[in-house]
Amino acid sequence: MNAPRSFESGVLTEERPGAVMPPQDRWREHKGGLVIVECPQRIPCNPCNTSCPTGAIMPFADINDVPQIDYAKCTGCALCVAKCPGLACFVADLTFGDGLALMKLPYEMLPSPAKGDRVECLGRAGENVCLGRVENVTEPLRDRTRVVHVSVPADKVNDVRAIRVV
Repeated sequence: MNAPRSFESGVLTEERPGAVMPPQDRWREHKGGLVIVECPQRIPCNPCNTSCPTGAIMPFADINDVPQIDYAKCTGCALCVAKCPGLACFVADLTFGDGLALMKLPYEMLPSPAKGDRVECLGRAGENVCLGRVENVTEPLRDRTRVVHVSVPADKVNDVRAIRVV
């Protein structure tokens, strides 16, 4: 079966196995956030699973499987965000604040943003979705992949996937 034409570019345009949002009932109440994994193609990769300290990203029966998440175990720690070589893992915390969500996004570019910076929040195809504020920058694995914590309007969580320092 051929991939839908909309996926030939590599830009996700619809939900599919391996690219699914957390269950709405848990997501809106879970402090610290829940992981979003948008890895819709079978490729030999499993760092998200091997880096997950709670086992929320379940072991793969086959290294080519798309990730499956046990959201009851996810703490929103974002280690998978830092470890994913495809930059396909994100964490979204919908309990962050009044009308705001906290997105934990991978970032491997220079210059590195700093706490308090305003950044452009980008969609899957690189389009500007909204402005966000950097709340924190971490480098959990000390390997130059930073995890940037950005507050964004809560209604943009399904759209924001990257940032651009302005």
